[in-house]
Amino acid sequence: MKQVFRSKLAWVFGWAWIVFAAWNAWDLISRGSMPSALIAGAVLGVITVFVGLLALRPAIISEEGGVRVRNPFRTAYVPWSSVDQVRVSNAIVIVAGDTTIRCWSPQPSARERAKAVRRANKAQASDQRQHDAAAAGRTHADWVAQQLSEMAVLRKRNASGATSMSWSPVAIAGLAVAVALVVVTIALT
Repeated sequence: MKQVFRSKLAWVFGWAWIVFAAWNAWDLISRGSMPSALIAGAVLGVITVFVGLLALRPAIISEEGGVRVRNPFRTAYVPWSSVDQVRVSNAIVIVAGDTTIRCWSPQPSARERAKAVRRANKAQASDQRQHDAAAAGRTHADWVAQQLSEMAVLRKRNASGATSMSWSPVAIAGLAVAVALVVVTIALT
């Protein structure tokens, strides 16, 4: 069963930006005048490419045979049998032998981490059950790391493939389009 872990706030922001950019692109095409429409369109296009790469692309995808990590420009795949450790610092880190993969999403912010610690302290002070207190001190990234660790243990027999890292052709093409927009805009204005 496939499960996708990502920053929900970034995903919502990313799609809101895409809608905003599409509306503004339509407005520039229908009512804009050169060269200001070209400059505004290029700025809008470059920002949209970066929003897509930084807000919409990053994700951790658990698959039957392993875990796929999509970062802005690279994609990594680690079979469950190769996952040695999943830990959280300022990002989720998956260790597989000599390979260490830092996941861009979901990331715990310092504010989220401090909030989780306050919740844990409050739960311990109010004499709640130990399980509740431990759960109160976790961030979303901690929960995702725990889920991945459990999946690695449970699905080790179903592991398939080999650990691999590759560049994303879509991300590279998006970056090339952004550069081309800037070059064409500079050349025509």
